[in-house]
Amino acid sequence: MIEVEQLSKRFGERLAVDALSFTVGPGEVLGFLGPNGAGKSTTMKMITGFIRPSAGTARINGYDIQAAPLAAKREMGYLPEGAPGYGDMSVRQFLDFIADIRAMSGAWRKERMDEVIQEIHLEQVLDQKIDTLSKGFRRRVGVAQAILHDPRVLIMDEPTDGLDPNQKHEVRNLIHGMAKDKIIVISTHILEEVEAVCSRAIVIARGHLLADGTPEELMARSRYHGAVTLDLDNAREAADLLGQLPEVAAVEDGDTDTEITVLPREGQALMAAIGRVIDQQRWTVRELYQQKGRLDEVFRDITGGAAA
Repeated sequence: MIEVEQLSKRFGERLAVDALSFTVGPGEVLGFLGPNGAGKSTTMKMITGFIRPSAGTARINGYDIQAAPLAAKREMGYLPEGAPGYGDMSVRQFLDFIADIRAMSGAWRKERMDEVIQEIHLEQVLDQKIDTLSKGFRRRVGVAQAILHDPRVLIMDEPTDGLDPNQKHEVRNLIHGMAKDKIIVISTHILEEVEAVCSRAIVIARGHLLADGTPEELMARSRYHGAVTLDLDNAREAADLLGQLPEVAAVEDGDTDTEITVLPREGQALMAAIGRVIDQQRWTVRELYQQKGRLDEVFRDITGGAAA
């Protein structure tokens, strides 16, 4: 378990992180979500022992990161922001260096090296210097060093930053595969990342914890939760009629002239009522679906409009 207790960090007069407390248990993938400058990276650096907190502490599987830093760090893998590495080393040399630091040896070392190189698809760049790699491949090398020793706790700061859509998909699949037997914390400002890989999300802004719940619980706070979007030719007529239903709070135009979105009043379900009107009016509907909610809208509401 990760236990964060009243963690704070002050840089001069600026309080970057203010008394954060939360826990993360086995099997959870926690999304650490917030706008730029919210304190996400600072919090991760304190949890991993990279910087000392001004107050509070963190425990990794029972080891206090300040009182027992080496024991705590053995339990975790860390992908820092920017995935720093030694540019004059080849990828193979760098991973060997990490294996040495982690005191990996024998058959287990070779097995993990081979597994990670294959999982992260590094075969083609193994003998290439890190300085010559693309941003995407540098990110992959960063992921590889974080998971090389098969840690029980994995902390990743922007794990898919700089990756193309296919590479993002691969990293997300890798996270899903590891989640069943690891504790994973992912810092991100990419909202789709939370929906794609996280079982729980914490939202922070200006160093304060503002929300904690599953992605579904957060999206349920959206005014689009349960909204119904329709695509049909007589969209204007449909908007007028559907807007008169007692269950409807508002009707919004969509991205095209034939699309509308019907928003529910609080606690109301729309699908049955809209279905009855469609049958009565004999409209031909090309597309109809119910929205789960919009995380970007919830994010803006929670953080006071700070940009993701």
